[in-house]
Order: sequence, then structure tokens, then C-alpha cells
Amino acid sequence: MANAEPERLIKEEPVETMVGNTMLSPLDIGVVSVYFLLVMGAGFFSMFRPNRGTVAGYFLAGRFMWWLPVGASIFASNIGSEHFIGLAGSGAASGIAVGAFEFNALVLLQLLGWVFLPVFIASGVTTLPEYMRKRYGGRRIRMCLAVLSVILYIFTKISVNLYSGAIFIQQALGWTNLYASIVVLLFMTGLCTVFGGLAAVIYTDTLQFFIMIAGSIYVMIVGLQKVGGYSELQKKYIEAIPSKLMENSTCGLPRTDSWVMLRDADPSVSDMPWPAFLFGQTPVSIWYWCADQMMVQRAMASKSLSHAQGATIFAGCAKLLPLFIIIIPGMISRVLFPDEVGCIDPDECYRFCGSRTSCYNLAYPKLVLEYMPSGMRGVMLSVMLAALMSDLTSIFNSASTLFTMDIWSWYRPKARAREQLFVGRLSIIILVVISILWVPIIERTQGGQLYIYIQAIAAYLAPPIAAIYCMSILWGRINEPGAFWGLMSGFLIGVVRMALDFYYGEPACYEDDHRPVILSKVHYMYFALLLFWLTVLISVIISFITNPPDKWRLIRTTFQTRFSRLEREDDLELKDRMQIDLNPYVVENADIVYEEPGKPWYSRVWKFILGYDDTEKAKQQAEAMNEHIVQLTNLEQGQFSKRILNSLLVLIVLIAIILYVIFTINPFTLEEIRDMQRTRLEELGYPGLL
Repeated sequence: MANAEPERLIKEEPVETMVGNTMLSPLDIGVVSVYFLLVMGAGFFSMFRPNRGTVAGYFLAGRFMWWLPVGASIFASNIGSEHFIGLAGSGAASGIAVGAFEFNALVLLQLLGWVFLPVFIASGVTTLPEYMRKRYGGRRIRMCLAVLSVILYIFTKISVNLYSGAIFIQQALGWTNLYASIVVLLFMTGLCTVFGGLAAVIYTDTLQFFIMIAGSIYVMIVGLQKVGGYSELQKKYIEAIPSKLMENSTCGLPRTDSWVMLRDADPSVSDMPWPAFLFGQTPVSIWYWCADQMMVQRAMASKSLSHAQGATIFAGCAKLLPLFIIIIPGMISRVLFPDEVGCIDPDECYRFCGSRTSCYNLAYPKLVLEYMPSGMRGVMLSVMLAALMSDLTSIFNSASTLFTMDIWSWYRPKARAREQLFVGRLSIIILVVISILWVPIIERTQGGQLYIYIQAIAAYLAPPIAAIYCMSILWGRINEPGAFWGLMSGFLIGVVRMALDFYYGEPACYEDDHRPVILSKVHYMYFALLLFWLTVLISVIISFITNPPDKWRLIRTTFQTRFSRLEREDDLELKDRMQIDLNPYVVENADIVYEEPGKPWYSRVWKFILGYDDTEKAKQQAEAMNEHIVQLTNLEQGQFSKRILNSLLVLIVLIAIILYVIFTINPFTLEEIRDMQRTRLEELGYPGLL
């Protein structure tokens, strides 16, 4: 007995497993190097474009982008490393159900293009919190939304990306300490964003879009070849049972509804109850796709409303792909590695991946590193890095926009454009530092299905924000007190539920559920549904018992008034602010300031890096951009392009509905599934378990 404790301790040390047959070859390293050169080239290319030294040029790419790079950037900004890790991991864990999130996004992107964007563009704002100030007046709603968004970016989006990206790098390189690589990645993503602004983000996102799509399609094809095709995958996934199960338990068996997307309404037997998803998850997704600065900012960089709508159509079509190029490979990985990826015994999981919860999050990297040939492993490492960097650059740029235009402008309302640009770049560096410090906390607390964790957290915090934006755009009677107190009440309720969820945690499959009823019986999607409508109810009641908003505040800030040409009382103030923001070269009662002769070389280099340009040509370009942005607010569209876009809108919505129907029909009966699993259990030495 004296030796029992040391033996136990030795057993619990995680085993460092080299996933993949070999380390990265010189060819793989060469491919990754070429990828980095391409990304940095795209970033530096953006440094030579005009108007990088203006607020609109830096934060909104001058609003001269056409539909393809904007659509590619929307997709690349969404598909981060957490998708390749979390989405594939959820596919390995429970089947195709998480694909419903992707098809839902396909539709909600069109809601952004046809309902939300026309209002945001017509109102002439740069950030969404700025829209709230224009819609209601005052600062408290604008400040609350800006601060909340920046906090969420730091502690959820950035941290989750770093954690999921670290998983792949760890498996690819066999490293145990990832902080050196994380610092390098953050430095590169921060460098592109600091110097190039949103244009750099969009250019690099476009490059990374094609890298991600091409590489992940190759992985899908190779994976399907390994399992014998799609029809064989359907059967083999049902039989993908780990060889070591918990005693007298069916935990670890693939779900009988693995090939069903929208599942039973009862949350006690379903992880994707269809009413909860359609009516509860949708408000959460409305926030992400229609009311989150990171996504909306890309669409607002379009050169016209038609190009913005074309971008949402293009991004929506791309959202058809993740089911096939990410989720299906995750399921393939479970078929090929049922003991490792599909482990259920805590000791087995800990031995393989260092987590007692599960190893589903390793599904995609293990598939890549085991079955990709030399060279393609480097391509797929580049794909993962592309996903990580595109997401991080997007978050950095959006967070710096919110901090500069909403938080800093409140502290320094008369700050000139150069100060705003400098603060925006400095805020990115601060975000990088905080993100690095937060990584060890994420590493210690995460396990299980990362993608479902992200959706659950969003379900607790996003519905009140989505409710207020929807009401602000669609209902003119809602006023500032109603919006503010509805937002605060919903946010407080969501935080309470989130705190309870963190405190109690979710029990394992083989454990009894002793959590409070609000956790054990109310699925997080049903909770999101209740929270959304509770926020709406509170906002309506308070709005009706208080004074209605000033009529002039509704001009060009609601869907019904988006085409209005009436004057607003704050138009003069906003035009003055726009002149200062767009044209930092103009000083009151002064002529153009030319570059003084004899300036030291390092001063000229510094001005070039930050985009400062005091020449006559720069002044003319800034004025042209100013006129272009004013024209954008008219929402003019050609009749031909409008008909084409509306036809594509109808088509893409029909495609989404058809796909939901197709993937919600189970290809097997319950008895067929049980027969396949009984046969497999008997082969593993578990007769009579089913």
C-alpha cells in the first residue's frame, strides 16, 4: 500500500502523444513560410493605398470595397480556428446537428443585407453603438454596448481563438509550451491590423478565404476516401464506439439521431431541440450576424448597398460549406480513431489529450496530421493559421474601432483624427497583451465541446442586445429609457444564468444531474428565447409609460424612414465631425500643411507607417472619399442589380429551407441503428448492453 500513491500519481501524468506519423517535414515548413509571406505581402500592400491616414479610411477601408473581398472577409472573420477545432469536435461528438448553425447564418446574413445594413448606412454611422446614440440621444446605451463588446472580444472571442489555435499547433509541432508561438502569431496579426486598418484585414481575409476552402476540401476528400465514401461514413459513424466504456453504461455510443439536424423538441433527450433552435438560437445569431461590430463593419466597408448585399449573398453561399468541410471531417475522425477521439473513460481521455472531459476537440488536427501527406500537412497548418489570424485581425480591428470611436470619443470628444488613429492602433497592442495574459485561464477551464460552449455563453449575453437592435430598427415608439432598462435587465438575468452554469458545471454522461431546474430542465436555447422576449416586454412597458422619442431622431434610423431626406437637428454637428474625421489635413482658418523641408528620415518613415500624408493629393483624396460616403447614405441602387439581388435572396432562402428538410430526415430507422451498434458492441466484448 505504501507504493500505491506514487503509482497513482505517475499514472495521472499526461502522456505526450505525437499525433501524426512524423513531425512537420522541411516541405511542410516551406509551405507555411510561403503562406506567411503571402499574408504579410497582402498586409503591406494595404499600406500603400490612399486615405489610410483618415478615420474612415482606416476603420472602414474608405468604403470603396467591392462585394467579393467583403463577402470573403465576412466568411473568414467568422470561420476561426475555433470552428476547425470546436465545430469538427461537435461533429465527432454528436453528428451533423451543429450544421444547423451554419444554415441559420446563411439566412441571417440576408437579414443583415436587406434590413439592418440599409438603416446603418443611411444613418451615416461608423460603429453600432454610435447608431444607438443617433437613434436615442444620450451616451449611456452607446457606452454600455461599446464596453460590453470590447470585454466580450477580449475574454471570449480572442481567448477562444488562441486556445483552439494552440491545440492544433501543439499537435503539429509537439510543443508543450505554446506561449512563444502565440506571441509570434499575435504579433503578426496585430502588425497587419495596426498598420493597415480594415483594408489590410479584408485583403488578408480574402487570401485566407481561398486557402481555407481549398485546403479543407482536400481534407474532406481524403477523409471520405479513407472511410469508403459518404454512405459508408453514415454506417461507420453509428458504429464508432470506443473499445473501453464505462461499466453498465451506454455513454460513448454515437447518438441515434446523429444524422438528424433539427432534433426532438424535448431537451431531456435532444441536444438540438428544433423549437429552441429556430426560435431561441435565432435571436443569438441575429446579434452575431446583424448587430455585432465585427461582422457589420465589414459589410459597411462596401462601396454601395448593392455591393454590401452581394457580399452577404456570397458569404451566405460560402456558409453552405462548413457542414461538409469541417463537420463531416470531424465525424470521419471519430470513425478512424474511435478510441482516441471518441473516448468516454476519463482516464483514457486524460492519457490521450490531457482532458478528463473528452478529446473531441482534437478530431480535426488528428485527421490532418495522421493522413495528410508531406506538404499538405504544411498547407493545413497554414489553413489553421489562416483561420486563427483572420479571426483575430477582424476582432482587433473591430475592438479598436469601438474603443476609439465610442469610448475614447466620450473621454476626448474633440480629439482630432490623428489622435484617434494613434489611440486605435495603441488599443490593439493593449488587446494583444491582455489576450496573452488570459490564455492560461482558458487552457485550465476548457474541455468538452468548445463550439457548444461558445454558443451557450452567447445565449446568456446576446439576446438582450439583439432585442434592442431589432426594436430600434423596426419600432419607432421605443425610447431611450425603454431601450436602456430593457438592455440592463436582460443582461443582468443572463449573467445570473451564466454564473450558475459556471458554478455547477454540466455533469458527465454517466453522472446524475443535481443542478437547479433552471439549468437541468431549461436548455440554453430555450433560455435565450425567454430572455429575448423578456427584454422586449420590459422595453415595451417602460417605453409606453415614458415620453415617446423626438420625431427627428427617427429620421434615417429606422427601417421605415431609411430613405427620408428630412433634416435632423444633429446633422450640422455630424457633418462637422465627419469633416474632422475624414480630413485630418484641414485646420480651421489655415491652408494645407505641406511637409516641411529638412525633416529627418525617421520622421518621414513614421508618417508613412501610420498613414499620415499632408500633401495636396491626399487632401483631394480625402475630400473625394467624403463625397462618396455622403452619396452612400442615399441608398441608391440600379434597377437591374436590385432585381438580380432580390432573385438571389429568394433562391438562397429556399436552398436553406430545402437543406434543413433533407438533413432532418434520418437515413436509418431506430431499429437499424440499434442492430448496428449491438453487433459492434459484441465485437468489443459488451454483449447485452443494448
